[in-house]
Amino acid sequence: MGLHERLPQPTLMPHRAPIDLRSDTVTRPDGPMYEALRAAPLGDDVFGDDPTVKRLEEKAADLLGKEAALFVPSGTMANSIAMAVAARPGDEVIIEASAHSFQFEVGGGARLWGLQLLPLPGDGGAIPLDRIRAAVRPPDIHQPRTRLLILEQTANLAGGRVLPVSYLRDVGRLARDMGIHFHLDGARIFNAAIASGLPAREHALPADTVMFCVSKGLGAPAGSLLAGPRALIDEGRRVRKLLGGGMRQAGILAACGLHALERNVDRLAEDHERARGLARAIEAALIPGVRLEPQETNMVYVRLDGAGPERYRLVVERLAAEGILSVAVRGQAIRFVYHKDISAESAALAEDIVPRVLARQGN
Repeated sequence: MGLHERLPQPTLMPHRAPIDLRSDTVTRPDGPMYEALRAAPLGDDVFGDDPTVKRLEEKAADLLGKEAALFVPSGTMANSIAMAVAARPGDEVIIEASAHSFQFEVGGGARLWGLQLLPLPGDGGAIPLDRIRAAVRPPDIHQPRTRLLILEQTANLAGGRVLPVSYLRDVGRLARDMGIHFHLDGARIFNAAIASGLPAREHALPADTVMFCVSKGLGAPAGSLLAGPRALIDEGRRVRKLLGGGMRQAGILAACGLHALERNVDRLAEDHERARGLARAIEAALIPGVRLEPQETNMVYVRLDGAGPERYRLVVERLAAEGILSVAVRGQAIRFVYHKDISAESAALAEDIVPRVLARQGN
């Protein structure tokens, strides 16, 4: 199965709702976000006259230090558009092997745009520079042209790790020197900014194009932004239309995105600290055969030594029965993701329940 395993409905005491740690995509709009939605001035975004969408796109471009930005329904569409404007059919894309665009976007680069993806293993989501350099094709009529490099910030399958800004700068210089386009899938770039203490702009500047989601930790119900040079974003708007991504009165969603950027960035630190609390609780339990990925942001990844997909699935089911929703990631880890809808009380309960369930995972 994929990233999100199918879960049974948990058997819970009627007075307690599930603690949903499956993803930071499960957040719901709060009262102030609903008010922002209701008050948003609207137009028709496909005609280019929705004022709220325009405000969101301008704000996103400014935050990332780019000329322009484009509001799209999803991060997957944003990454797909970035591929379409940077490369042509038959071109090759270097991509970190665990990156979302390679693992979980339905092979869109190949199916939609005729691109050949070359996955390279990284360390915590970072491909060594010499490995990137060696993978760039020389001019040769027998070989595809290397046109694009894609990295993910934060690196989800590496446990929500942060790619250091110094590394991103080195990658940006290498890409320019070798004449290839650098796209950063920054779905959780604001988590990286909070964890590193450096503005999102510093993470984004080395890349030619950058995507981020407002529908993950920032708490909006839907939407992502693709930012970059104005000419590429203008072409991206054409590709969005081709993909059916033109949303008419999209200001309703854009208002939620604006509210999220204005109110929900700094509070990501709470999610990181609550994830840290769970990681500490699991470590303190000293459970044989249980290992953690390094925890840097809002994710906790648990590995079970010698476990196959069935045991991971069983542990996820037991957690659900105790009221903790999680996912078995490709039968290789259990992932817990913290977000704005997880209260301090819920976080404390998770710190009690999760180690107890993990302690009997082999029985």
